[in-house]
Amino acid sequence: MRRPWHNKLSINFGARPLGSWLVLCLMSLVALIFVLSSSSSNYIEPAHHFPVSSIYSNYRRIKEQVAVDYLELSAVTLGATREEIGFCGKERENFVPCYNVSANLLEGFGAGEEFDRHCEFSREAERCLVRTPKDYKIPLRWPAGRDVIWSGNVKISKDQFLSSGSLTKRLMLLEENQIAFHSDDGLIFGGVKDYSRQLAEMIGLGSDTEFSQAGIRTILDIDCGFGSFGAHLATLNLMAICIAAYEATGSQVQLTLERGLPAVIGNFITRQLPYPLLSFDMIHCAQSGIMWDQKDGLLLIEVDRVLKPGGYFVLTSPTSRPMGSSSQVNLKKRIMLNAMEGLTQKICWTLLAQQDETFIWQKTADTKCYTSRKQDSIPLCKEGDAAQSYYKPLVPCISGTSSKRWIPIQNRSGSGSGLSVAELRLHGVQPADFYQDMQFWRSAISNFWSLLTPLIFSDHPKRPGDEDPLPPFNMIRNVMDMSAKYGGLNHALLERRKSVWVMNVVPVQASNTLPLILDRGFAGVLHDWCEPFPTYPRTYDMLHANGLLSHLASESCSMKDLFVEMDRILRPEVITSLYPLS
Repeated sequence: MRRPWHNKLSINFGARPLGSWLVLCLMSLVALIFVLSSSSSNYIEPAHHFPVSSIYSNYRRIKEQVAVDYLELSAVTLGATREEIGFCGKERENFVPCYNVSANLLEGFGAGEEFDRHCEFSREAERCLVRTPKDYKIPLRWPAGRDVIWSGNVKISKDQFLSSGSLTKRLMLLEENQIAFHSDDGLIFGGVKDYSRQLAEMIGLGSDTEFSQAGIRTILDIDCGFGSFGAHLATLNLMAICIAAYEATGSQVQLTLERGLPAVIGNFITRQLPYPLLSFDMIHCAQSGIMWDQKDGLLLIEVDRVLKPGGYFVLTSPTSRPMGSSSQVNLKKRIMLNAMEGLTQKICWTLLAQQDETFIWQKTADTKCYTSRKQDSIPLCKEGDAAQSYYKPLVPCISGTSSKRWIPIQNRSGSGSGLSVAELRLHGVQPADFYQDMQFWRSAISNFWSLLTPLIFSDHPKRPGDEDPLPPFNMIRNVMDMSAKYGGLNHALLERRKSVWVMNVVPVQASNTLPLILDRGFAGVLHDWCEPFPTYPRTYDMLHANGLLSHLASESCSMKDLFVEMDRILRPEVITSLYPLS
């Protein structure tokens, strides 16, 4: 059933044949290219100088242009896409391609590799549109949706919830058709706010509000539970990205995204994480079953690869409430330390602090440390600055020591999402190109917001009348930029105080600008758009792509598969697309 506040700009991909919604997508494409071209001649002007009258003028011209082009677009698209794509079966309501343990075992994968991502087998799967569960509901507006979600939107039944253990029950409260999250009494004993303050004190800060002053802006949260730590960090204007393995039910990633927080499916049993070297200021892992001392320390070496110099690795052990006598607890801590002590010394980490079940190591900022430890030392990698990780095998060597980006997080200049001229040049980016891109997206966001329906956004220039239903404050929370370049869209949205976050996706076929995006304090990931994206269905409110097809032109990718994948990850009955795709 369609909500009364939706108008013709809302496209429900799952309710139409492929040809029909391709027509509508291309109409959006033409409209937005027209907007961008009309504003490109004066995009150097900041957004607040963009005249309101031109917004409405653009809107009228676009409607006229779309009307003229509609018949031609219809003939082209319908003639080229006569094949209709049907719906998947009910069993695929939460389908995630590339993760099929049974199929991977049949193909001979083992030793943990069966849990990894294997997209080569998904390409032969039946092409179909993932259904929306019959009891699916539009998420609550932010920030209420951070703490309460609809249980019908995620794959976790009442029976699964009741059998999930006491710790999960303390974290989540299942009430009728809703799940409420309680950050003050979760997996972390004492509450997430007290836990965050404890971490700050352990690294020598007075409060967790000083994290950014200590150079901590981007955090990778491994096995994030259900995102409570990231939810708290969001209130401090820190970007925490949850990454956890695929789970068929009760998924950490699905629940975190449903709460409107950044998350992506991923593990590193045999292959690297999809991040470049020196990506994060802090890596956090609490209540995880990862055996860090196994595989000759390969997992810790991978954490070291993506951790910035001077950055912190926080490990909270699986036992959140001490059991047994104090001597037993101390013995357990000692065994854990013994297993980690030798490995952390080899990779030049210092145990900064230990309190209760939490340990914090700091990565060295001195590259000489690696060459000074000859005995049983781990060799240095030879990839230099050119390393680009996209699910490559784990490597038993230290990365990044010869990189120009080997800069201690405590020495980072400035704050916020701006980068200095020196930092831009360090990334190989010309400052003029960067600032031109930033001004372009400032003007583009003004146009985008004016085109989106006033029945959806309460800050729309043309609000509905008193007789119209009041919209949520903002129906868009999870945004994906499928070809992010410098993260200009992300910056422009935040600058306009939109309460959204953006998953900045850098195609592997494009120039690797992900280090720059992460250095700006944004969420991001490398991805090959010839493959499905590692997320659950219905996890993004808006997709945006600028120049994506130009990156895929030389690849043998199926555009039909790309659109089907976009349909899979978009929420139903919400704004579906903002893309000049070409």
